[in-house]
Order: sequence, then structure tokens, then C-alpha cells
Amino acid sequence: MISVKNICCIGAGYVGGPTMAVIAHKCPDIKVTIVDLNAERIAAWNDEDVNNIPIYEPGLAEIVKSARGKNLFFSTEVEKAIDEAEMIFISVNTPTKTYGVGKGMAADLKYIELCARQIATVAKSNKIVVEKSTLPVRTAEAIKNILDNTGNGARFQILSNPEFLAEGTAIDDLINPDRVLIGGDTDEEGQKAIEALVNVYSNWVPKEKILTTNVWSSELSKLTANAFLAQRVSSINAMSELCEKTGADVNEVARAIGMDSRIGSKFLKSSVGFGGSCFQKDILNLVYIAKSYGLKEVADYWEQVVIMNDHQKKRFATNIVKTLYNTVSGKKIAFLGWAFKKDTNDTRESAAIYVADDLLNEQANIAVYDPKVEESIIYRDINYLGTRAAEENKQGIEVLNDPYNACKDAHAIAVLTEWDEFKTYDWQKIYNNMKKPAFVFDGRNILDADKLKNIGFIFQQIGK
Repeated sequence: MISVKNICCIGAGYVGGPTMAVIAHKCPDIKVTIVDLNAERIAAWNDEDVNNIPIYEPGLAEIVKSARGKNLFFSTEVEKAIDEAEMIFISVNTPTKTYGVGKGMAADLKYIELCARQIATVAKSNKIVVEKSTLPVRTAEAIKNILDNTGNGARFQILSNPEFLAEGTAIDDLINPDRVLIGGDTDEEGQKAIEALVNVYSNWVPKEKILTTNVWSSELSKLTANAFLAQRVSSINAMSELCEKTGADVNEVARAIGMDSRIGSKFLKSSVGFGGSCFQKDILNLVYIAKSYGLKEVADYWEQVVIMNDHQKKRFATNIVKTLYNTVSGKKIAFLGWAFKKDTNDTRESAAIYVADDLLNEQANIAVYDPKVEESIIYRDINYLGTRAAEENKQGIEVLNDPYNACKDAHAIAVLTEWDEFKTYDWQKIYNNMKKPAFVFDGRNILDADKLKNIGFIFQQIGK
């Protein structure tokens, strides 16, 4: 049996940081070192005030505090950590390609390849290499080719261990997972490697929740899971548009179909659209894989999920303009929320970015408040689109640290993140300080429509 006493994780991001922190917390006899070339990020993970760590997740700071400096370490010494570890997790970014073959759809694997080459160069003893990043099916084959043909004679086993975390509930998802999926080779050495990782997780996860498969099934399962979840969001959003035209209420429709045991109620909440780093990226990756195998109909089917999501964001912005008498030029629109979902400071692919971009094109003035997203990130996000010069975006968007100031003198409010605190505001006070008539566009369907209408707001929700 392979005994794992030292784990190295390459990548201190949204997956690597929380996952390794929980492993260290639950396995005090295993030394866990998270490495990253980004010295600023590592310094933030090592900040004396644990509340300043770079990722906000409920419960994460407490987990990090319990293990940091004992058996959990954050470092920029990548080669040292690789050399010492028996098991190495690769948890680096795999963004959608912005160049070359597969541009706009395929996963960019350059960081994965760099990791593999560095491991091969440094490793002098046998290693288990674990894919934690979301990867296209059969990526493990490419990693193994690099490791076996570039290294110092060390032997490598490649495992796929995809994450199924939902940001905002990542710590609970790690401590009480629905399942842990581990894929590896079916030969004796592959099974021993699988067993070594099973033994790590079995410190706190019941054995019946740890599923083992071949490596290809594991890689494809992650893409499939995200595609199915995103499909449900796009499906209910498609119905929300039909509800608006027919007079039906999408929330009532969702409740009715959600009570069908064959369908279930999860991911049936209509909204301005899904965001985050995974759904769109993984579906586009799936589309590209299908196209590369000549499966046009399969590719078209999944691509429609993304098309519907983009349409929902565009439709939300268009509805704001139409409702405000077909012009928002010079009008102040308050954005409540910039993160792609509540309880996270992650803004990747957030609907707020694209709604803001559309409204800036209409010469609106946007005031943004988000409880956890920093001002610099908001400007970075909108500048990244490249629609306008950075100075123009700076003039069009104001970021405030108080929601009441953000809404003061606004013509309308757009709710773009479902932060619980928005439900607790003194909406009468907000209304009194807005331009009249005052509008609320609830893109997340979290506010009490009747209550706000009684105050005087002209209120619109998705699907109503």
C-alpha cells in the first residue's frame, strides 16, 4: 500500500486553496503544501489576519486557521514541494482558448503542460499526479506522455479527481460531499494509486461515497455534471421569457414541476443567467470535443445552452432600457451585486459584467455595490471586455461601499447577485432617496415584489 505523508498542490486558487485546506484539517498526519508562482497570492494566504486570505468562502478562514503552520503551508517554492511530495495535485487554471485552433471553445492546457514538465524535471522518486483542474477527456494521456518521456526515470501514476464544489458552499461541499470521484488506470499500479487517494479521503468521507472509475470516465463526468446543471438553468430561463408573454409566473411553474420526483427542484430558479468559471467554459469545451469527433448534432445541442444564457443577460439589459422609456442615457442605474453568486468574491463570467457593458453602451451611469468584491476587480472585469477605453469605463461606473449611497438618486436598481443582505434593507428609505418613478429589476428573484410595490416601486422580476 502506498503511504502518503506529503501532498503538494500546484495552484492556490478557488479549487486548490479550499480543497487542500480541508484535507490538511481532516488529515493532521499529512503535510499539505500549496504552491503558486504568484507571490502576492501566497502572501495573502499567509497573512497574519486570516480574514485577509484571497478567497472568501463561508468557513474557509476558520479551516485555514486550524491547520496553517501546523500541517498546511503556502509557498512559492514549487520545486521543493514537488520533490518532497508523494502525491501532487494539479489545480491550475484551464481557461477557454483565446487563440488558434479551438479559439472560444477548447480548453487552454498550457498551464497543465507546464506543470507536467516541471514535475518531470524535478521528480527523482515515484509520484502520484492528480488532475484536480477541470480537463478535457483524455488529458491524462497527454500528461503521462510528458512525464514518462521527459523525466529522470521516476514512475508516475495519473489520477483524475474532479472537484464538484459550488462556490459559496465549497467548505460544506468538501466536508460533506455528495460523492468523491477518482479515476485511474485499471492495472495493478493504477489501482494502488487509486487506493492511496481513497485512503486520504476516507479520513472523513464514508467509503460508499467514494466512487472509482477509469480515468476517461472521471474526466468526462465533470464536464457532463456541469453541462447538465447549466442546462437546467438555461431551460428555466427560456421558460421565464414565455411566462412573461403568457402571464404565467415562472416561480409558480418551477415549483409545480420541481415537485415531480423525476425532475426535482434544484437549479430551477430563473435568473439573469449563470456565471462562474465552470459552466460556460465546460460546456464550450464539451461542444469542442463533440465537434472534433464529428458529432455536429451533439455539439449544437449543448451550444444552445450557452446561447440561451447569453440571450438572458442581453434580454435583462434590454428590458431595463425599454422600461425606462427607451433611454438610460445620463440616468443612474444602481447595481446590487457584482459577484456571480452570493457568498463568494468570485466574479468570473458574472452576469453583472455583461449587463453593465450593455448599459454603458446606452450611456447609462452605473453605481455598483457588492459586499465582497473590491473596486479594482470591478474595473478589471469591465476593462477586460475591451468594449471601451479604461478611462471611459471609469467615468461610467462608480463603485461604492454603502448600498444606500449606491441607490441614492438612482432611476433604477438592478439586483445582480442574490446576497441575503439585500432582503434586509430599509427599502422605504431607499425609495425615498431615488428619482421618481423608481424601478427595481430583480434579476435574481429574491425580493418581495408585493412589499416593494406597496412602497411605490415599479417592480419587475424575471418571468413575471
